[in-house]
Amino acid sequence: MLRMAQVHFDAIRQHGEETYPDECCGVLLGRIGDNAKIVVEAIQAENTRTDAAHNRYEIAPWQLIRIQQQARHRELDIVGFYHSHPDHPAEWSKTDLEEAHWIGCSYVITSVVGNASAGIEAAMGRATKTNSFLLTGTGEEDKRLEHEPIEVMASVGAR
Repeated sequence: MLRMAQVHFDAIRQHGEETYPDECCGVLLGRIGDNAKIVVEAIQAENTRTDAAHNRYEIAPWQLIRIQQQARHRELDIVGFYHSHPDHPAEWSKTDLEEAHWIGCSYVITSVVGNASAGIEAAMGRATKTNSFLLTGTGEEDKRLEHEPIEVMASVGAR
Protein backbone atom coordinates (compact mmCIF):
# COMPACT_ATOMS: atom_id res chain seq x y z
CA MET A 1 0.00 0.00 0.00
CA LEU A 2 1.07 3.56 -0.71
CA ARG A 3 0.02 6.20 1.83
CA MET A 4 0.24 9.92 1.20
CA ALA A 5 -1.21 13.15 2.50
CA GLN A 6 -3.96 14.82 0.52
CA VAL A 7 -1.60 17.73 -0.21
CA HIS A 8 0.87 15.42 -2.01
CA PHE A 9 -1.88 13.59 -3.90
CA ASP A 10 -3.29 16.94 -5.06
CA ALA A 11 0.19 18.24 -6.00
CA ILE A 12 0.83 15.23 -8.25
CA ARG A 13 -2.48 15.73 -10.03
CA GLN A 14 -1.95 19.49 -10.36
CA HIS A 15 1.51 18.91 -11.83
CA GLY A 16 -0.08 16.74 -14.53
CA GLU A 17 -2.61 19.45 -15.30
CA GLU A 18 0.09 22.13 -15.49
CA THR A 19 2.25 20.21 -17.97
CA TYR A 20 -0.62 18.99 -20.16
CA PRO A 21 -0.47 18.04 -23.05
CA ASP A 22 3.00 16.76 -22.09
CA GLU A 23 3.72 14.19 -19.41
CA CYS A 24 4.83 15.40 -16.02
CA CYS A 25 7.13 13.40 -13.78
CA GLY A 26 8.46 13.40 -10.26
CA VAL A 27 9.89 11.46 -7.36
CA LEU A 28 8.21 10.33 -4.14
CA LEU A 29 10.28 10.52 -0.98
CA GLY A 30 9.27 8.79 2.21
CA ARG A 31 9.68 5.91 4.57
CA ILE A 32 8.99 2.23 4.23
CA GLY A 33 6.81 0.88 7.02
CA ASP A 34 5.61 -2.61 7.88
CA ASN A 35 2.62 -2.65 5.54
CA ALA A 36 3.02 0.50 3.49
CA LYS A 37 5.25 3.13 1.98
CA ILE A 38 4.56 6.55 3.52
CA VAL A 39 5.09 9.51 1.16
CA VAL A 40 6.60 12.49 2.95
CA GLU A 41 7.23 14.62 -0.13
CA ALA A 42 6.41 14.63 -3.83
CA ILE A 43 9.21 16.35 -5.74
CA GLN A 44 8.54 17.66 -9.22
CA ALA A 45 11.15 16.76 -11.82
CA GLU A 46 11.67 18.13 -15.29
CA ASN A 47 10.60 15.89 -18.14
CA THR A 48 13.77 15.96 -20.23
CA ARG A 49 12.30 14.01 -23.18
CA THR A 50 12.50 16.22 -26.24
CA ASP A 51 11.37 13.67 -28.84
CA ALA A 52 8.02 12.57 -27.37
CA ALA A 53 7.21 14.47 -24.17
CA HIS A 54 3.50 14.06 -24.90
CA ASN A 55 3.69 10.30 -24.25
CA ARG A 56 7.09 9.63 -22.62
CA TYR A 57 9.03 11.00 -19.71
CA GLU A 58 12.59 10.95 -18.51
CA ILE A 59 14.19 12.34 -15.37
CA ALA A 60 17.75 13.50 -16.01
CA PRO A 61 20.28 11.35 -14.12
CA TRP A 62 21.87 14.43 -12.48
CA GLN A 63 18.44 15.49 -11.17
CA LEU A 64 17.68 12.02 -9.83
CA ILE A 65 21.06 11.92 -8.06
CA ARG A 66 20.39 15.34 -6.52
CA ILE A 67 16.97 14.19 -5.28
CA GLN A 68 18.48 10.98 -3.89
CA GLN A 69 21.14 12.99 -2.02
CA GLN A 70 18.43 15.27 -0.57
CA ALA A 71 16.52 12.18 0.56
CA ARG A 72 19.56 10.67 2.30
CA HIS A 73 20.33 13.97 4.02
CA ARG A 74 16.77 13.95 5.41
CA GLU A 75 16.94 10.22 6.25
CA LEU A 76 14.28 9.42 3.65
CA ASP A 77 14.14 6.92 0.81
CA ILE A 78 12.95 7.16 -2.77
CA VAL A 79 9.74 5.17 -2.41
CA GLY A 80 8.35 5.84 -5.86
CA PHE A 81 7.95 7.88 -8.97
CA TYR A 82 4.99 9.54 -10.63
CA HIS A 83 4.03 10.68 -14.09
CA SER A 84 0.94 11.63 -16.05
CA HIS A 85 -0.76 10.08 -19.05
CA PRO A 86 -2.23 12.91 -21.15
CA ASP A 87 -5.48 11.75 -22.78
CA HIS A 88 -4.81 8.14 -21.78
CA PRO A 89 -5.91 5.95 -18.86
CA ALA A 90 -4.05 5.84 -15.55
CA GLU A 91 -2.75 2.36 -16.37
CA TRP A 92 0.82 1.32 -17.05
CA SER A 93 1.96 0.88 -20.61
CA LYS A 94 4.52 -1.49 -22.10
CA THR A 95 6.96 1.43 -22.19
CA ASP A 96 6.27 2.22 -18.53
CA LEU A 97 7.22 -1.35 -17.60
CA GLU A 98 10.30 -1.37 -19.84
CA GLU A 99 11.56 1.88 -18.31
CA ALA A 100 10.79 0.99 -14.67
CA HIS A 101 13.88 -0.28 -12.86
CA TRP A 102 13.45 0.44 -9.15
CA ILE A 103 12.17 -2.87 -7.77
CA GLY A 104 9.98 -2.30 -4.71
CA CYS A 105 9.10 1.26 -5.68
CA SER A 106 5.64 2.60 -6.46
CA TYR A 107 4.86 4.00 -9.89
CA VAL A 108 1.96 6.45 -9.69
CA ILE A 109 0.14 7.37 -12.91
CA THR A 110 -2.43 10.13 -13.27
CA SER A 111 -4.70 10.35 -16.28
CA VAL A 112 -5.12 13.94 -17.50
CA VAL A 113 -7.87 14.56 -20.01
CA GLY A 114 -8.10 17.75 -21.97
CA ASN A 115 -8.68 19.52 -25.22
CA ALA A 116 -5.28 19.14 -26.93
CA SER A 117 -6.72 16.83 -29.58
CA ALA A 118 -9.36 19.42 -30.44
CA GLY A 119 -6.67 21.73 -31.80
CA ILE A 120 -7.36 24.43 -29.25
CA GLU A 121 -4.28 26.60 -28.89
CA ALA A 122 -4.40 26.96 -25.09
CA ALA A 123 -4.72 23.29 -24.24
CA MET A 124 -5.92 22.60 -20.71
CA GLY A 125 -6.14 19.30 -18.93
CA ARG A 126 -7.96 17.95 -15.91
CA ALA A 127 -6.69 15.08 -13.77
CA THR A 128 -9.34 12.38 -13.70
CA LYS A 129 -7.89 9.19 -12.19
CA THR A 130 -4.74 8.31 -10.27
CA ASN A 131 -3.47 4.76 -9.76
CA SER A 132 -0.36 3.27 -8.20
CA PHE A 133 1.57 0.21 -9.32
CA LEU A 134 4.25 -1.64 -7.37
CA LEU A 135 7.28 -2.85 -9.34
CA THR A 136 7.89 -6.43 -8.21
CA GLY A 137 10.25 -9.19 -9.22
CA THR A 138 13.94 -9.88 -8.71
CA GLY A 139 15.35 -8.14 -11.78
CA GLU A 140 14.80 -7.08 -15.36
CA GLU A 141 13.93 -10.62 -16.48
CA ASP A 142 10.88 -11.09 -14.25
CA LYS A 143 9.84 -7.57 -13.23
CA ARG A 144 6.16 -6.69 -13.34
CA LEU A 145 3.87 -3.88 -12.28
CA GLU A 146 1.05 -4.85 -9.91
CA HIS A 147 -1.86 -2.67 -8.86
CA GLU A 148 -1.20 -1.08 -5.47
CA PRO A 149 -3.85 0.62 -3.32
CA ILE A 150 -3.35 4.30 -2.50
CA GLU A 151 -4.55 5.59 0.86
CA VAL A 152 -4.90 9.36 0.87
CA MET A 153 -4.71 10.77 4.40
CA ALA A 154 -5.48 14.18 5.84
CA SER A 155 -1.80 14.45 6.84
CA VAL A 156 1.31 12.28 6.77
CA GLY A 157 0.88 11.26 10.41
CA ALA A 158 -2.77 10.23 9.92
CA ARG A 159 -3.88 6.68 9.20
